[in-house]
Amino acid sequence: MEPLRRVPLHFDDTSRAGMTHVNLSAVRGDGEHLWVAGDETATVERLTAVRTGGHVTSYDHQVTVALADLVDLPGPPHEEADVEGLARSGPWLWAVGSHSLKRKRVRAGDSDVKARARLGRVVREANRFVLVRLPVDPATGLPAREVRLDGETLTAAVLGAHDDDLTRELRDDDLLAPFLRIPSKDNGLDVEGVAVHRSAAGTRLYVGLRGPVLRGWAVLLELRPRTHRKHPGRLQLDDLGDGTRHRVHLLDLQGLGVRDLCPDGDDLLVLSGPSMALSGPVRVHRWAGGCVTDAAEVVRAADLPVVHELPHGRGEDHPEGIAVVGGELLVVLDSPAASRHTHDGGVLADVWPLG
Repeated sequence: MEPLRRVPLHFDDTSRAGMTHVNLSAVRGDGEHLWVAGDETATVERLTAVRTGGHVTSYDHQVTVALADLVDLPGPPHEEADVEGLARSGPWLWAVGSHSLKRKRVRAGDSDVKARARLGRVVREANRFVLVRLPVDPATGLPAREVRLDGETLTAAVLGAHDDDLTRELRDDDLLAPFLRIPSKDNGLDVEGVAVHRSAAGTRLYVGLRGPVLRGWAVLLELRPRTHRKHPGRLQLDDLGDGTRHRVHLLDLQGLGVRDLCPDGDDLLVLSGPSMALSGPVRVHRWAGGCVTDAAEVVRAADLPVVHELPHGRGEDHPEGIAVVGGELLVVLDSPAASRHTHDGGVLADVWPLG
């Protein structure tokens, strides 16, 4: 099956020089705008729809938002945050880092000794371990450090900048604690995707894990982040009502991990793909009612029907982010193939029926 069409995303010279356009890891729709992020920066990017004859023909007019301009980061301001998920809900834009350790890669030309030495090095980059909530100013459509809205001051806030990142919460989790010291591409902890659902019952935040995959079962975390009681620029995790601050959902994605999440009404769309550093199946699943379930769940494959088998390349064209835009599903890809690069410097995203 082929996508309905492809739409070019245009980035400025700075982002192209920094390879953001070929390292896309997250996307979210926002009216006429599209929020995207690359996994090698500490920024999020806003693109605006360009219409011809009433139809969106491209996204352009990039605006870059540096996270360090709005919240405290635990590391240097330009150190990558490895943003792997974006969400847009109510007045807020959310961004989440991978929360992963990184093992050094073997480089072409490395001697056997150097290759082994590089594989023995595991790095922790502090900015990867953040969850960020940014208020969006209705006047500009852009995040700000503070926004006055309906008589209330909304403040940009972060979890993870004050020795309070998500991994501290998971240290006593019987399923996930053993994986906190393992690098992401070795089936260690690796966040890839965030979804936020607001209802009369409150705000639920879901974090999808690329890894670990537990004997074929993928992991989804449910959280209730809120403004810190004493520090408006910080987040804290609220009690879920049962004495815990996180809930684990186990999803039978047929051996794959979560690569992105996107709400569609009360349903949750789940992009699945390999947990390891390899090319393999990529699917979009629909979890009916996934945004409003109240109990810890073991979700069987029958309750996660595949709505799309997405094409992928070998070493290129890896679907990394999904967004519901105009009643359709937009997919952005990491390491886009040469055929996705346009003559005017754009990179093509795929548009699929929602399913």
